[in-house]
Parts: sequence; structure tokens; C-alpha cells
Amino acid sequence: MEINGVLCVDKPAGCTSHDVVNFVRRRFKFKKVGHCGTLDPAATGLLMLVIGKGTKIQDLLMNEDKVYAGTLKLGVTTDSQDADGQVVEEKPVPELTEDQIKAAMAKFSGDFYQTPPMYSALKQKGVPLYKLAREGKVVEREPRLVTIMYYKLLEWASPLAKFEIGCSKGFYVRTYCHDIGQELGCGGHLCQLARLSSGNFNLERAVSWEQLQSFNDAREVEPHIIGLPEVSRMRRR
Repeated sequence: MEINGVLCVDKPAGCTSHDVVNFVRRRFKFKKVGHCGTLDPAATGLLMLVIGKGTKIQDLLMNEDKVYAGTLKLGVTTDSQDADGQVVEEKPVPELTEDQIKAAMAKFSGDFYQTPPMYSALKQKGVPLYKLAREGKVVEREPRLVTIMYYKLLEWASPLAKFEIGCSKGFYVRTYCHDIGQELGCGGHLCQLARLSSGNFNLERAVSWEQLQSFNDAREVEPHIIGLPEVSRMRRR
């Protein structure tokens, strides 16, 4: 059975994107499986898998804009800019209003340059930055042009700010939280993240991890795979 297309998975926290890819490849005996954008192990939400001939359009699908929901924790700065890192600084959180939080968010909107974090898969002379970071090394990273199309402050209950953003490919939400914390003078880090959509692909078409594990063969997962003609139509919207 030749199956080609995109499988949307609602990734749970605690497993890597490669864990999901490897599971799908082994369980359903697909020869070619890839994913369109890594989610950190602690992150949840939309993980797009490309299967069979779908791997040929992997790069095109990775270029789609993304929507994320996240939680920024103020007052604590970590070396990885998220909750998995080591705490490097703690400061008291001032009495901030929603308007002050929104004003800080507004400074990181539209087109601007963002410096990728050391804890990332970007490579320096062939070595992933996160490996250098684990050795205590810090190297210069070239800022990259990124875009935030929109942002929303969903809830502010000190020290936690819940938000939603629409952003371009290559955007680091961890760095976004870190930079807002610096702007507010108390530091901060990303403590929760969920990818809601990528282009016109969203969680409405996604299968849960539990559901995926309940399938025994390719025939059971096939109805959930978006065929290449439909993928093409979704990309043209």
C-alpha cells in the first residue's frame, strides 16, 4: 500500500518530534517519514508529518507561518530561555498592568531581528549550538529577520502571562519570552508552549498521540492522512 501525504499529530509533552516520526515509521512500516518543524520535548500541539512522496514538499510546508499559544513566567531567567534550563537569575516582579505587558509585547511585533538562542539546533561549523551550550560555550549568532503578524495577551496573573502569537518560520518563542522579560526589567522565560497551526493546517485535523498508538497498521491511519492533492489546495489558499 503506497500512502503519500501529510499526517497531523497533536504531540504531547514529554516526547521529541523524532520520537513521533520513528514511531510512525516503525508501526506503519512507512519507508519515508519526516516532520515539518521541530517541537521541543516539553511543547505540545501540531506536528506535521510528511509521508512517502509528501517528503518532497517538506521544505515548502516548513515555510508556512505558525500560530502558538504560550505562557511567559516573569522574574526567572534560564540559560535555555525555557523551563528546562538552569536558572541564571531571579528578580522580583514589579506590579505590572496588562497595558505594560502589552506595551512590551508591542516592541517585538512586525518585522524585527531576533538572535537565535544558544540552546538550538542551529549549527556553528557543523556543530549544533546546543552541544556547545552544554559545554558552557557561548558563540556569536547572527540575528535573523523574523515577523510577528499578530499578538494577543490572553491573561495576566503575575508572574504568568498567557499569550497567542502568529509568527514567521524560524521564530523562537523562547527568545521572544526572554526578550520581553528583559524589556520589563525582571527577566523571564517560556514555561509552556503549544503550536496551534501551521499555514492552513491546524489541530482540527490532528490525531492524538493516544489515538495514533491505538492504530495497528497503515490501513487504520490512512483515513487521517491528508492526500497530496488536498495538501496542494490548502497551500494555495
